[in-house]
Amino acid sequence: MLLFPEEERRRHKKKRLVQSPNSYFMDVKCPGCYKITTVFSHAQTVVLCVGCSTVLCQPTGGKARLTEGTRKKNNYYAVLHCLL
Repeated sequence: MLLFPEEERRRHKKKRLVQSPNSYFMDVKCPGCYKITTVFSHAQTVVLCVGCSTVLCQPTGGKARLTEGTRKKNNYYAVLHCLL
């Protein structure tokens, strides 16, 4: 266990004690049709809902900005599947 986990989290991803990425996958629920879509945190394209074509997130210089009204939940299973 780390003595200073917050300080370790702020370090550069390559200079941490155990290297880990800053990005993650998240499940985003559409405010219109309530369908869940898996979105990458640093998406570089506009992500649309599969059911109603509502914009779920917009790209910025780094992390994607979620549209107002959407709800997110981190999807750890998608990250594990991606690593395996």
